[in-house]
Amino acid sequence: MSLPVAWIDKIFTKLSLVYGRDFLGRWESLDLNAVKSDWAHELAGFEKFPEGIAHALTHLDLVKPPTVFQFRDLARKAPVPEARQLSAPLASQAVVAEQLKRLAPQLQRAQAPADKGWAHAIIQRVKAGERLNPTTVRFACEAVDADGRQAWS
Repeated sequence: MSLPVAWIDKIFTKLSLVYGRDFLGRWESLDLNAVKSDWAHELAGFEKFPEGIAHALTHLDLVKPPTVFQFRDLARKAPVPEARQLSAPLASQAVVAEQLKRLAPQLQRAQAPADKGWAHAIIQRVKAGERLNPTTVRFACEAVDADGRQAWS
């Protein structure tokens, strides 16, 4: 969707005031409405980001008026406003208590020491002379050593 005509008129007014004849003289032999339509087309999308247009108007070249593409590039360089963050909603104490009660069995299992019988079994098989996948043996040793016990003792 093209930029609204009223916006283009305001941009042209500002650029005419800043650059005078140098700005409007560019299109002396052209239909000014066609030029404005082209600007509206090239600046499409900035109605959702008016800060870009404002940025372009405040960062103009001091000597030479911009083409539509130069103006669009200036508008694209506008800093994006920081999005406001919403604070997290607070849960009621009753809801928290109910959820903790429901999760209690899972929490207890998670806090219980892990059964590493599988690791000890693998180590015993290796000690008995069985050849196993080296990665399997390494994982078993790491699991047992994580408890602070030596796997091969």
